[in-house]
Amino acid sequence: MFKSPVHLLRGLALTEGVSFLVLLGVAMPLKYFAGLPQAVKLFGWAHGVLFVALCLVLLKVTREERWPLTRSAMVFVAALLPFGPFVIDHRLKNYER
Repeated sequence: MFKSPVHLLRGLALTEGVSFLVLLGVAMPLKYFAGLPQAVKLFGWAHGVLFVALCLVLLKVTREERWPLTRSAMVFVAALLPFGPFVIDHRLKNYER
């Protein structure tokens, strides 16, 4: 399914990025404007699980591919920003080759 650990990291980063945008763009407005706090609980939990999985896969990729700490830190910081995973995807694609 995944060609390499970096390929897995890319897929997980994009999935986590989408979950973050759904949390911010859908669940938060539902909580504050529609009075549905369950949306944040559900999407927040899913996003949290994906973020932890991303961190674990990033650690695995860093060790297996012997990435420099700066590259791993860049991926981690990008995961903290709403559109970060989409911005660095092209770099991850290059690292995959």
